[in-house]
Amino acid sequence: METRAILRGVRLSDQKGRLVADQIRGLPVDKALNILTFSPKKGAGIIKKVLESAIANAEHNDGADVDELKVKSIYVEKGMVLKRFTARAKGRGNRIIKPTCHIFLTVGN
Repeated sequence: METRAILRGVRLSDQKGRLVADQIRGLPVDKALNILTFSPKKGAGIIKKVLESAIANAEHNDGADVDELKVKSIYVEKGMVLKRFTARAKGRGNRIIKPTCHIFLTVGN
């Protein structure tokens, strides 16, 4: 039995999200939550909320025992890029890229 949680359009770069996702892949959920709680990275807080959502989905929808759950798979994909401009000297403009990502997390026994 596997339960998924998906978060799309997060204002976080996929590269920085993957750094956090690699830390918890394959771990039991209680250990993964502990790592995410004390990680200083921005992506840790976002991925923690997705993990809590997946745990709640497994408990409510599938009647799973929370103590036996593991992070089966987690991957972070590149999302849409928000393009902005900032003013520079002599009437020019520089492009600002604001990346987004999609987080896919699966928990199971």
